[in-house]
Amino acid sequence: MKLFLLLALVVSTAMAEVYLDDKFDSEDWEDNWVQSTHKGSDAGKFKWTAGKFYGDADKDKGIQTSQDAKFYGLSTEFKKPMSTVEKPIVIQFTVKHEQNIDCGGGYAKLFDCSLDQKDMHGDSEYKIMFGPDICGPGTKRVHVIFNHGGKNHLIKKEIRCKDDVFTHLYTLIVNPDGTYEVLIDNEKAESGALLEDWDFLPAKEIKDPEATKPEDWDDKEKIDDAEDTKPEDWDVSEHVADPDATKPEDWDDEMDGEWEPPMIDNPEYKGEWKARQIDNPNYQGKWVHPMIPNPEYNEEDAKDVGKFSEICKFGFDLWQVKSGTIFDNVLVTDDPEEAKKAGEETWGATKGPEKTMKDEQDEEEKAKADTETKDFGEDEDEDEDLDDIDDEDAEEGHDEL
Repeated sequence: MKLFLLLALVVSTAMAEVYLDDKFDSEDWEDNWVQSTHKGSDAGKFKWTAGKFYGDADKDKGIQTSQDAKFYGLSTEFKKPMSTVEKPIVIQFTVKHEQNIDCGGGYAKLFDCSLDQKDMHGDSEYKIMFGPDICGPGTKRVHVIFNHGGKNHLIKKEIRCKDDVFTHLYTLIVNPDGTYEVLIDNEKAESGALLEDWDFLPAKEIKDPEATKPEDWDDKEKIDDAEDTKPEDWDVSEHVADPDATKPEDWDDEMDGEWEPPMIDNPEYKGEWKARQIDNPNYQGKWVHPMIPNPEYNEEDAKDVGKFSEICKFGFDLWQVKSGTIFDNVLVTDDPEEAKKAGEETWGATKGPEKTMKDEQDEEEKAKADTETKDFGEDEDEDEDLDDIDDEDAEEGHDEL
């Protein structure tokens, strides 16, 4: 029995494939990545660092955007091409906005093997785009975008990303049965079905372009009662001349014109008269536009949603106003459990110490600021004392004179 379990474990482990794992674990990381030259002088450079605070000085080293208001284009190739037709695909990496980012992307893109990595740019066709995007208070979301039929399709659900300065783990799982799951810090943030949460396919039915509402169609539920008439004493004047007003004695008709009394609110005003409403005997209900099958809808297209026969390149194609984002722990595999385990061994192991270091730095900065404020106050007091002494000396000198 023990031997059987051991063999089963070995077989299970062998079935899982890792197509891309972290390549930011040494100073020669650039040997495995290709920098795009498409943006020329507008292209920003990545540097290898753990940042200002971290959980482990070595394990937390990743690539960091280093220049403000720049485009960033960097990509790498899988160990071998990956197909998502029959196996899941798991995309996972960590993002750390230690600069407290106000506008910039933190997402990654997956490409097929045709990508020219040296020329990668924003219009390069990708298969999947995934990761956080922040721009002002209104945009703080996780993008999940699939290319289908030559078009990029955005998820209809709103998935909020993390917007603090700490490292966070982002994971996308896409299954061959058409379901997906988004994890943030190894906890489910969203899940569902691709066909429900994206508009990959046109609607099954459309309004019949040949059908129009009949001209004699009566859709008024209520109508005026023809037998209801306005009462004779109904006063429609909202304002009337003030009966108590009198012409001033000094009023000169030739100079001032003909005198007219001022207007006041009419106490008898009842508002605009409207006829009583009754049920319309000819009411036919709300007209509903008839639907017909959409000739552009093809049910067979649904079978290919989220399935790609070839994915083999991973890239960061970003614009950042304020640089400082660190990317690390990149993983692309077909095993969600493998990804979860890797996440706990990397991000999970250093998240606590990272926060501790940041808290200690904040305390040190606060103490330093308090000391500087105190010292400044003491200097102000000393200056005031010296001013008082100078004033006293001046007064004494004046008395002697």
